[in-house]
Amino acid sequence: MKESYLEVTFRHGRPFAAYYYLPREAGDKSARCRRIEPGMVVDYSVDGLPIGIEITAPTKLSLADFNRVLQDLGLPEATDDDLAPLHAA
Repeated sequence: MKESYLEVTFRHGRPFAAYYYLPREAGDKSARCRRIEPGMVVDYSVDGLPIGIEITAPTKLSLADFNRVLQDLGLPEATDDDLAPLHAA
């Protein structure tokens, strides 16, 4: 997978959890996790590369906080459009 994308799980019409998939090689799996900010957990591959960000409190996520995490990981910033599914309900 070469592009990042967001997957949102809804419960009763509201975002319950979300996962932001980062570019990765086919077959990469999470080997370890690290809590970054309240409500976010970064998954790393066995090679130590970030492969995704779990968003456990999607209604409290700000674009600025999310971009700070992406910047710390050395990744391009997200846009409002990237996180739009969180505000769709």
